[in-house]
Amino acid sequence: MPASLYPVPRLAIVVPCYNEEEVFTFCQQELSALLASMVQDQKIKPDSFLLFVDDGSRDSTWAQIQTACGAQPHVQGLKLSRNEGHQSALLAGLAAAAPQADAVVSIDADLQDDIQAIPRMVSCYHAGYDVVYGVRESRQTDTWFKRTSAEGFYRLMAAMGVQQVFNHADFRLLSQRAVKGLLAYAERNAYIRGLVPLVGFPSTQVGYARGIRTAGESKYPLRKMLALAMEGITSLTITPLRLITALGLFICAFSLVAAIYVLIRKFTGHTAAGWPSIILSIFFMGGVQMLSLGILGEYIGKIYLETKKRPRFHVESFLCQEAPDDAIATLASTE
Repeated sequence: MPASLYPVPRLAIVVPCYNEEEVFTFCQQELSALLASMVQDQKIKPDSFLLFVDDGSRDSTWAQIQTACGAQPHVQGLKLSRNEGHQSALLAGLAAAAPQADAVVSIDADLQDDIQAIPRMVSCYHAGYDVVYGVRESRQTDTWFKRTSAEGFYRLMAAMGVQQVFNHADFRLLSQRAVKGLLAYAERNAYIRGLVPLVGFPSTQVGYARGIRTAGESKYPLRKMLALAMEGITSLTITPLRLITALGLFICAFSLVAAIYVLIRKFTGHTAAGWPSIILSIFFMGGVQMLSLGILGEYIGKIYLETKKRPRFHVESFLCQEAPDDAIATLASTE
């Protein structure tokens, strides 16, 4: 364990929200009660706060955030101009919270991640850790398909060379310097789970059991999970390109052996028509070529998007009773 000890922090809890009207009230009440309890236990400062980020919701989520901000001084709200996706919304929240807080915890609004792990994360922060990963020890509340696909997702990412913590999503604590380090990565196609380990700094893990969703529906069905996997792989590793090279070498070697075999058969007088094998080989090579072009196209598309240097997001409204100028400046610079 690191030797340095951090003082009692001003804690920010960042909650990305997209169409969360059914769970918002429950989420806000539970997290507010947790903050009050941690303040009473002198784990965090009394001016710690919650920051809800509305990612272009189409329901009443933003209206509820506005109401909570007006009624509770420890609640802040950030509204993006349109739906930018979970990762961009989370980065927006981190950028807004970091100048105001010593440590930032990110958690999803459904609260399937156990909020009782947050005090343990803060204890790890006191012990000198800059990054504390929330790791799911149990997925008993998930369906068999959800559990199998999620674990397969992490194994696929590891096989492709992406550095990330197994069974860790976006429930984590970051110190202020860790957040600043993360925000220094300027790519627009950001996969935060893979970027955080690259930041470095002392890190540890806190285990918890995955809970059930109280209301609403999952924002990560299989389609979005596959898209997230593709985003992470193509943003953080070139392993698929190397696999194409290896496949090309294998096919060349196989073709050379097949050519030698055909010549031997010809000179020994055992020539066969062989049209089925020719047709199959044509379809096989056509499929390999199309797959290879698709992977290359994905990387070229990433390069195309990165060279445009488009903003990650635009902030429509920032509700904070005492937002410091550097918080607003930091938020503007990361758009």
